[in-house]
Amino acid sequence: MNLHFHTKCVHGNNDERITDNTGAVSYPIYQTATFAHPSVGNSTGYDYTRSQNPTREQLEKIIASLENGHDAIAFSSGMAAVNALMELFVPGDHILASDDLYGGTIRLFDHINKKNGLDIQYIDTSDLTNIVANIKATTKAVFVETPTNPMMNVSDLQEIARITEKHNLLFIVDNTFLSPYFQNPISLGADVVLHSGTKFLGGHNDTIAGLLVLAEEALAQKIRFIVKTTGAGLSPFDSWLILRGIKTLPLRMEAQQKSALTIAEWLKNQSRVKSVYYIGLPSHPGYEINKKQARGSGSMISFHVDTEQTAVNLLNKVKLIRYAESLGGVESLITYPMLQTHADIPEEIREAKGINHNLLRLSVGIEHIDDLIKDLEQAFND
Repeated sequence: MNLHFHTKCVHGNNDERITDNTGAVSYPIYQTATFAHPSVGNSTGYDYTRSQNPTREQLEKIIASLENGHDAIAFSSGMAAVNALMELFVPGDHILASDDLYGGTIRLFDHINKKNGLDIQYIDTSDLTNIVANIKATTKAVFVETPTNPMMNVSDLQEIARITEKHNLLFIVDNTFLSPYFQNPISLGADVVLHSGTKFLGGHNDTIAGLLVLAEEALAQKIRFIVKTTGAGLSPFDSWLILRGIKTLPLRMEAQQKSALTIAEWLKNQSRVKSVYYIGLPSHPGYEINKKQARGSGSMISFHVDTEQTAVNLLNKVKLIRYAESLGGVESLITYPMLQTHADIPEEIREAKGINHNLLRLSVGIEHIDDLIKDLEQAFND
């Protein structure tokens, strides 16, 4: 049966559950470190939870299906997923990456991967000529985040896929901000899709997880060997929490997107707001590209206010919206990138990208839109 996305979020592909004969509606948490063998030379298919666990496997099957991938692998965090991915490369390999990435990814690239001999170059991937111009003999991959964090730049995934295919490069896409509900990079030509499962997939700000979705079997086997060897697989209970969150993913994404558009339009009319970065606004430079490759615009907004004092006042005065890191949950969160997500980026690099004292990032939750607007209004005006 060819199921719709909403149904897959609840039931997966409705495959027979060989691990469960109890009729449990909620997939069980297999909280075990090891599995007994029926006899010498025989296995139930599970041996040791570091290698695989039924609860984690169920999550991986659902994510692979939602992203139209061959396989998916769940990790203890988004950064653990990126770290495992970078183990595919060897010293001297050159990787082109979007120059506006999540700060944790940049920290890993700059302080761990470069130390280990990888040549990572940051470019504006929204400009295709930058990609073509910087490919060299040692280039092995292009790593893209779209929209980017926190400046919401949009890259054309189909066009980049044509370039990477021509040059035999691995094409990696961080799809955290839009989730598989709004965007499916593998269907657009990507080889690997990355998710911080902590964010929209989990959706409740209650667990940390990461996922890699692979387009082909050979690549999936390489990543599975890495996770088995290094031991960063997601725990059974956290796998269950992400499974539970995914069940409401379509409902949350639609509600959050609707509110985000209203707030983005409201912010545009505030005298203390100088710029609004939301890919659902027709004025956004990446609006048409995103419309071409995605089914929605998500619920992430960044905006510049007029002064640092306005930014600090807003952070201190919001009451319903919480001043906290992370994003994608049912609770609305406001973040100060220069002090939080991008604090480890050198100041001159941050400033050049617009990540300055006046920039705020807002993750819109599922609260009633009137309450969110009132909270922002009182924070601006008090």
